[in-house]
Amino acid sequence: MTQAMHVILGVEDEPALRAILRALFEAENYRFVEAGTAARAEVEARTHKPDLMLVDLGLPDGDGVALIRRVRAWSAVPIIVLSARTMEEQKIAALDAGADDYITKPFSAPELLARTRSALRRNARREDGTSALTFGSLRIDLARREAHGPGGPVHMTPLEYRVLESLARQAGLIVRQEQLIREVWGPDRLNDTRSLRVCVKNLRSKLEPDPRRPRYLLTEVGLGYRLRTDEHSPSGAS
Repeated sequence: MTQAMHVILGVEDEPALRAILRALFEAENYRFVEAGTAARAEVEARTHKPDLMLVDLGLPDGDGVALIRRVRAWSAVPIIVLSARTMEEQKIAALDAGADDYITKPFSAPELLARTRSALRRNARREDGTSALTFGSLRIDLARREAHGPGGPVHMTPLEYRVLESLARQAGLIVRQEQLIREVWGPDRLNDTRSLRVCVKNLRSKLEPDPRRPRYLLTEVGLGYRLRTDEHSPSGAS
């Protein structure tokens, strides 16, 4: 099976700790992107579209809670706070701002990795509680970013996995193209419908028995796209 690397964005003002985090995550086959300030973190988040963010609350150019709120205005990316702040009200403020988890420093490396895996799995799950998609003889594990068909591994790019994840969270329902672009490419690319169309075309070439007559990744003209997996597809759906 082929597996696409998850991208982790670490927002931490201490270079030594950033180096530790980089070594920790790269050893586990994650791609690690780092930022030392809140302003840089927003740039990196929009540029790299990370699969998960680690955010320190004490940043030199602002509070991490404000950064979390700004990111939440346009992205559902899982966010884990990694902070030395231990007071209950500080933790509550971060969680209320949109953080998904909170780990206090000093932290345990195995626990941080375990919580990272858990957050990534939760983000990949669909409403039915699973992360596996089936398209005929093709099976995709969104949590592991692996795809396998009768001919062996099927390669998909991280961008294609992110589009599938966004559609899978509302499998069987229409997902507007504006929402897909915002979640996958970011709010600065809302007019870039061409990139979405190209990505969907590439996905169909890998998922559909007949890409010219899709039965799984359907276009809802003027609205967006609908994902039908085998359990959502009536016989002969088109």
